[in-house]
Amino acid sequence: MAHGPDKSGRGERGNSRSGGVGPGDREGAVGRESRAERGISQARRIPRWFPLVLGGILLGGVLVIGLWAPEWSRGPAPPGMVWIPGGKFLMGTDDPHPFFADAHPIHEVEVRGFWMDETEVTNADFARFVEATGYVTTAERPPTKEQIMAYLPPGWSEPPPDKLVPGSVVFDPPSHAVPWDDESRWWKWVPGACWKHPEGPGSSIAERMDHPVVHVSWEDAQAYARWAGKRLPTEAEWEYAARGGLVQKPYPWGDAEPNAGGLWRCNIWQGEFPHRNTREDGYDRTAPVKAFPPNPYGLYGMAGNVWEWCQDWYRPDYYAHSPRKNPQGPEISYDPSRPHEALIPKRVQRGGSFLCSFGFCARFKVYGRGKGDVDTGTSHLGFRCVKDR
Repeated sequence: MAHGPDKSGRGERGNSRSGGVGPGDREGAVGRESRAERGISQARRIPRWFPLVLGGILLGGVLVIGLWAPEWSRGPAPPGMVWIPGGKFLMGTDDPHPFFADAHPIHEVEVRGFWMDETEVTNADFARFVEATGYVTTAERPPTKEQIMAYLPPGWSEPPPDKLVPGSVVFDPPSHAVPWDDESRWWKWVPGACWKHPEGPGSSIAERMDHPVVHVSWEDAQAYARWAGKRLPTEAEWEYAARGGLVQKPYPWGDAEPNAGGLWRCNIWQGEFPHRNTREDGYDRTAPVKAFPPNPYGLYGMAGNVWEWCQDWYRPDYYAHSPRKNPQGPEISYDPSRPHEALIPKRVQRGGSFLCSFGFCARFKVYGRGKGDVDTGTSHLGFRCVKDR
């Protein structure tokens, strides 16, 4: 379905690594999909968190820009999906906050109509996929020594064999206030953590089948989408759908703050991040995918709960030169926040998560952008799919 000092886009994130080179320097760049995907091993690569292991129509006051397609032109609705009418919209923001520097400038974009999952993919959905295919997620695959070394800074020694075990990154709140510039205070590498065991061995999804699946990498999301006959949304499609036909509003529901009138509209962090969550919205971690009202298009959970993978490679400067019609994202992945990880490709994530807060993470707004390594999942990262007409 991550802020504050998090300059990489995911302080609340848990799973953003970088990859690429500066503009104009293509040497060593991660980019053209065919080339990049060939370089990604089918075995799981360890994330940069591994050092933790080692230590135009006015309707009722709502301006709707979408161009509505007639019912006959799109056929019957696929189960669990809603039709998003094609049209033009203003993408991005002029919000001066550093959180949104990579969402500048505002620019007009046009997208075709498409079907979109009304909710994030749930644990029940993903379980059916795994049962039908026998798929093993990246978090469930043991890494190799070479894959780990690719993520460690120069000079680090080789990891011992007992560290070459499957696992994932889990949010583990500290007992007291900690500096926001050290994410290791609240993110922990947990051997055995995966979609079936979100907090590690001993945890279960038995009572969370209607919650979004987590600990899924971009590769895992792609595999599910192919099996379901769908695909991941482009970043432009995702934002267009999240806005729900509303124009220049910060949230999927409009201008009101998430807790206006004492009614919470999404699952985000309340209290003091990262050590005290007052759970005023009723949830400590993930929430059921339909726990909060949908946006005007009928989409649930377009703000908070879990980050959602998109199809696009990530570049912070993409909006300045992106196509205006059906943009598909940049050809290369580039993130200046971690240029030393040039061989690690990143994809866009959208929507924010249950770890976003007013003070530490504001990227649950419709224009907020995140990013993450394609082979890494965390306990606050999921996805939803789209389907062409």
